[in-house]
Amino acid sequence: MPEDAKRETHLSGRSRRGVVAAVTDHRRLLLVHAHPDDESSSTGATIARYCAEGAQVTLVTCTLGEEGDIVSEDLAHLKPGEDLGKHRLGELHEAARALGLTDYVRLGGDGRFHDSGMAHAEDGTAMARDETTATAFWNADLLEAALALVPVIRDRRPQVLVSYDTFGMYGHPDHVMAHRVMTYACVLSGAHGYRPDLGPTWRVSRAFWVTNGSQDMLAMVAAAREQGLEGFWSDMDPDGPLPPMITRSEDVDVRIPLGPYREQKLAALRAHKSQVNLDDSFWNLMTSMDLGESFLLATGVPLPHGTATDLFEGLELTP
Repeated sequence: MPEDAKRETHLSGRSRRGVVAAVTDHRRLLLVHAHPDDESSSTGATIARYCAEGAQVTLVTCTLGEEGDIVSEDLAHLKPGEDLGKHRLGELHEAARALGLTDYVRLGGDGRFHDSGMAHAEDGTAMARDETTATAFWNADLLEAALALVPVIRDRRPQVLVSYDTFGMYGHPDHVMAHRVMTYACVLSGAHGYRPDLGPTWRVSRAFWVTNGSQDMLAMVAAAREQGLEGFWSDMDPDGPLPPMITRSEDVDVRIPLGPYREQKLAALRAHKSQVNLDDSFWNLMTSMDLGESFLLATGVPLPHGTATDLFEGLELTP
C-alpha cells in the first residue's frame, strides 16, 4: 500500500481527496471536539454554514463517547464502553449527514482514545473522576495524542482551527485535553523540519476557542426564569460575576448566528438521541431562541475591530 494511503487509513476517516473536488473556495476549517454530539451542540451551525458555502471542513473527534450518560429510555440497554461507543459513532455519521459534513475522522483511529467520563464539582461544573481507565483520553500522553493530530493538520492544511478554551467550556476533562492537544499540535505542525514523516509543515493562521457569549447565555437564563424553569442556573446572578463557561460578549471575537442553519443544527442534535433530548428545557431554549455560536481568538492573525461573523474575516487565503 502506498505510504499516503497508509496514512489516510490510519486517520480513520474519509480522505481529503474525497472532498477536494467539491470545494469551491480556498477556506479550510478544522475542528477538534471531544465526543460525538459536541460538534453539533457547540458548532453545528458553524459547520453547516461553511459546508454549505463550499469551504473544506474537517472534524476530528477525540473519543467515541463511551462513558456518556444515556438520556433516551429506548437506548437504556446500551452498556457504557465499546457498546455505547459503537452506537454513538453511528449517531455521528447521521449528524454529519445532517450538517453536510463529509470529512470527519477520529483522533488516532476509532477507539484509540476513550471517553474519560466526568464527575461534578460543588459549583456544578465538570471535573475528572477520581478513578479513570488507562486508555482514558484524560490519561493520554500529550505528545502522543498531539502527534496523532499533526498529520491531519498537515494533510488538510486548515487556515483556521477550532477547539475549546483552557477550561473545556464547562470543565469536562476530555474537553480540556482536546484543547491541549489542539494547542500543542498546532505548534508541532508548523515547526520546520519536525517529523517530516508526518507530512509537509503547515502553519495555521488562526486558532479559536469555542465559548458561550454572555449575550446568549444571559438571554437563556432570563427566558428560563420567565418560564419558571427549575434548576436552569437558578443560582446565577445575571448582574454578578460570570461563571467560567461564559465569556463577556464584548470579548467574543466571532459570533455566528444559527440563522438559516438552525434546522440543520436541530437535525444533527436529534441524531445524537443517546445524549440529547430536545424536549429538555435547556435544549429547547438553546434551539428555539435567536442565539449564536461564539468564538475567542486564541492565536494568529488579528480580526478587524468588533465582533466578526466570519472565522476567516480578513485572512489572505491561498490554495
